[in-house]
Amino acid sequence: MGKAFFVKRRRIKLNAIEREELITHLEKMLVSLQFGSITLVVQDGKIVQIEKNEKVRLKQNKIR
Repeated sequence: MGKAFFVKRRRIKLNAIEREELITHLEKMLVSLQFGSITLVVQDGKIVQIEKNEKVRLKQNKIR
């Protein structure tokens, strides 16, 4: 098996291909994200989904 990430004393095992895929997706998401969050969804100790929530801030309308 490949390296493991430790999350709250839980070991998430990834083989080399899974790790590279995860890193590639995270890098793409991080480059395009200005405001927001990225969430990893884990089921049975495996990462099954990556979610990106992006916030878009609008300029305030000063004329009321």
